[in-house]
Amino acid sequence: MMRTGEFTERELDRIIEMAWEDRTPFESMLFQFGLPEKEVIKVMRASLKESSFKRWRKRVNSGVSQKHLKKRNPDMTRFKCSRQKAISGNKISKRY
Repeated sequence: MMRTGEFTERELDRIIEMAWEDRTPFESMLFQFGLPEKEVIKVMRASLKESSFKRWRKRVNSGVSQKHLKKRNPDMTRFKCSRQKAISGNKISKRY
């Protein structure tokens, strides 16, 4: 398992971006970056201002976010948008 200091700035930016996306589950971050939910939380705590971190945690634990697969609509089976290019285990989105 990698620690926050072991990621490049680009990788950290992508992890934070994925964490903010409501439809990106923690499991996809585990798959792409090897970060379980607890480590994602640590990255977010270290990277965000306290108020932003609290807002993110509140959103993740609300009904709005679908970060937890168990809370997700069972009809939603993809980690990515249908319009997004295929990401086959790449660590970084192909949009850069």
